Amino acid sequence: MANDILKYLKEKKYISGEVLARILGISRVAVWKQIQKLKNMGYKITSDQNLGYCLVSRPDLLLPQEIQRGLSTEYIGKEIDYFPELKSTNTTAKEKALYKAERIDEGKLIIAERQSAGKGRLGREWFSPAGGIWLSIILYPQLFPSYISRITLTTAVALVQAIKACTQIESQIKWPNDVLINEKKVCGILTEMSTELDMINWVVIGIGINANINICDFPEDIQKNSTSLKETSGKEVSRVKLLQTFLKEFEKYYEKLKKKEFSSILKECKFFSHTLGKKIRVDIGEKIIKGEAIDINESGALILKKEDGESIEIISGTILK
Repeated sequence: MANDILKYLKEKKYISGEVLARILGISRVAVWKQIQKLKNMGYKITSDQNLGYCLVSRPDLLLPQEIQRGLSTEYIGKEIDYFPELKSTNTTAKEKALYKAERIDEGKLIIAERQSAGKGRLGREWFSPAGGIWLSIILYPQLFPSYISRITLTTAVALVQAIKACTQIESQIKWPNDVLINEKKVCGILTEMSTELDMINWVVIGIGINANINICDFPEDIQKNSTSLKETSGKEVSRVKLLQTFLKEFEKYYEKLKKKEFSSILKECKFFSHTLGKKIRVDIGEKIIKGEAIDINESGALILKKEDGESIEIISGTILK
């Protein structure tokens, strides 16, 4: 009901409690109670005995009603579970995807204002305080498990495009799952999935964006290699607008991927690549390989030209400093 009232509250324009009560078919006391609920959520609402209620400002929170207001996607983000705090949005998303009794439509989001136990690739801790954007997307692509790398890179391209559109900041993709600004990490992607034979059952894409976080608030061990959009631009960004833009971009690229049109996405991935053309060291688990990153292939794998001249395909690995 609070969301219904919010639809009729206009910024800088009064509407009476009597009119709201009549439109919604509830009592004026019920309207007042819902107004108090909205105030407790962070909405600034003034009231005048003669004029009624007026919405003064909206909170800087990633509330479902704020994200969905003006969201121009077909299905990504149409369902949102919001939490002030979670251990990990990916953990919660996987639990929901696994719970067969609950019907979950593709594109459902799990969003938290902060994570107490956020994780990146290989179980690394992800610093997730208030002011960032921490979310997971639940997907059901009719694709082979080998598409996992392509899904991650598709997400990275959407992030780079959204950051540019909202902030004019240029960012780059560090293969396989990071977005950098001026050599420093601003976004991370963690893609997890369940498979059966040669088909994906579900995919959960975890996304962490350092939006309005001060560098001094980062743990000392990651301050040197991390940044935020606020730190780069010198001002806070609209987290709601950035998320809306990313969801729109992601849906566009994801639709291409589902149609197996990865080639066009790959061109953009290469254009925005921070990795290609550099001499790097890659930890592939059992050993570290040195060489020059010369290409990303149609499978999303990195092609590395080793020091002995041999070119190899790396499906999964971590680029070391």
